[in-house]
Amino acid sequence: MSAELERLADAVLFEGYLLYPYRRSSPRDQSWWPFGTIYPDAFCRARGAGESSVLELQCLVRGGEDLELEGQLRFFQLTADGPRVRAVELSLTAEEARTHAHIAVQFDLDPLRGAIDSAWTEVATGVLRLSVAVTNTSPMPVEEGPPARGDSLRLAMASCHVMLTAKGGEFVSLIDPPAPLAAVAATCRGRGLWPVLVGEQGAGPGTARSLLAAPIILPDHPRIAPESPGDLFDGTEIDEILTLRILTLTDQEKAELIAGDPRARKLLERTLALPEESLRRLHGRLERRGALRPGVAVRLRPSGRGDLLDLALAGRRATVDSIERDLEGRSYVVVTVDDDPGRDLGAFGHRYFFRPDEVELL
Repeated sequence: MSAELERLADAVLFEGYLLYPYRRSSPRDQSWWPFGTIYPDAFCRARGAGESSVLELQCLVRGGEDLELEGQLRFFQLTADGPRVRAVELSLTAEEARTHAHIAVQFDLDPLRGAIDSAWTEVATGVLRLSVAVTNTSPMPVEEGPPARGDSLRLAMASCHVMLTAKGGEFVSLIDPPAPLAAVAATCRGRGLWPVLVGEQGAGPGTARSLLAAPIILPDHPRIAPESPGDLFDGTEIDEILTLRILTLTDQEKAELIAGDPRARKLLERTLALPEESLRRLHGRLERRGALRPGVAVRLRPSGRGDLLDLALAGRRATVDSIERDLEGRSYVVVTVDDDPGRDLGAFGHRYFFRPDEVELL
């Protein structure tokens, strides 16, 4: 598992783990309902609509006979000592996929129980649709009337997400699939999990070696902001605002935070020790898109929507020749590739058109 995938998965796992002001005496932190929580089926049926005991994902995997998938299902289990990270290993091979259409794994983390069901379907030559269902199978007696949510949390699987890495194969984007697989990608369905590409690009545009299925909607190849000094457990908020608010806590509030959760204590210690330069970086960064002009050097980052030419040009160094607009007012950066022998042929030379978000200023 790559460090990038683990860091992204940790951000998903800890989303909502604690909220400002990070003290258990705060009403915001007395209710613990993070994203991606599934409950025992008996609890869901008693509560009616709005709760679920199952999370599901479907994704496309391209590979041959040597295809192997490795990964983890991770979630929080609430114990007497607080939330505890749990991980269930996943391992699947192309041989298993073709000889066993359905594979089930059960796990027992007393008193919590669960199951992972995997099913494979060949949807095109060399392309498999992988379906994964995560079910909370914990037994839970239900008295008369709907049970309180708090009573079920010790039997809940919270902040569930799935990480997968392909060996001898690659995952296909469901957001921006290669044109030949667009129709197949549109048939993939999910329930509470959103699969996106992560990390190293695969052999072609719209593919990657790793996949993260999160309970929140993310783009392909999501990134942790480089300015962020560490986890704030509330990634949908703005780091600068949360950091400044933490710095305004009273000494009594800071003492309560330090005496509480060790992760909250570490957060406070890190925030108080931030140098001035790090605080300034949290204010934001100036994107240099406005500096795109003829003569500047760029690195080409095609989005994967094109053909083999995009793949060949990805990562190449180029020079901006001009900025042009089409009849609908859309801007394009026109470049010449630095190591292209035909770049010096004047008006008849090789020029390539990219959107502004597909070039990186050097």
